[in-house]
Amino acid sequence: MTNFRFGLVSGFARTADEWTGLARQAERNGFSTMLMPDGAPMMATLPALAAAATATTDLHVGSFVLAVPFRPVNQIVQEAGTMALLTGDRFELGLGAGRPGAEADAEVFDLPYGTPRERIERIGEVIDALATPVDGVYGGTGTRPRVLVAGGGPRMLSMAAAKADTIAFGIPPLTDEAGLAERVKIVRDAAGDRFDEIELCGSVQVVGDDAPEWLAGRMGVSLADLRDAGSVVALSGTPRQMADTLERRRDELGISYVTVPSPFVETFAPVVELLKGR
Repeated sequence: MTNFRFGLVSGFARTADEWTGLARQAERNGFSTMLMPDGAPMMATLPALAAAATATTDLHVGSFVLAVPFRPVNQIVQEAGTMALLTGDRFELGLGAGRPGAEADAEVFDLPYGTPRERIERIGEVIDALATPVDGVYGGTGTRPRVLVAGGGPRMLSMAAAKADTIAFGIPPLTDEAGLAERVKIVRDAAGDRFDEIELCGSVQVVGDDAPEWLAGRMGVSLADLRDAGSVVALSGTPRQMADTLERRRDELGISYVTVPSPFVETFAPVVELLKGR
């Protein structure tokens, strides 16, 4: 059975000290990774992750996820190699076809966004290029970074099942465990014999019974909506109860990598302590 890993997700900081302090707090609280989204409204992902790695000792850092429409394939290979070198192979490359609303980011960067099929195919091209870098493209340490692919639809999940090390399920906020199980089945069917090699990642967006309403509101639903739906993106109860829920999901669905937003770095720490290494 795969041991748990935990990732802390953040994309904003007011100062450099605040950002590196959050990275050290994540490491101190037992998180395995510090993760950062990609998009025009946020800090540039890779420089920020490099700073987080420099401020810590063992913490891995990862994109969550780089939007492939914003960079040529070989540029991603070059930047991933550089990050692997600068972090001592603590960099994990997360790839995606673009978050909701990313068309606006593409306009900011003055780049073509592409069709869903084109964007999914480009993710596959990046993963293939990481395995066999093009001559003349800097490859860093020569160690291929761990590759995470985020997606929710059958086409993306099937591609990820064939090529990714980790699959992060992008799901609507009111998805219950049955809905998550359907997506796991897509991966299982597409992966075949390599399914047991793939790490499955589930994102928790709300932790605890007293979470601020604005966190749920950011997803366009209320806390009551999440609880009534039995949403898998919300965890409630005591740390032991939350840990039991995550253990059951791992046993039943294989979800062993769990990410939470940075406002819950302290609230979720007791759950990490209960499950880390198990």
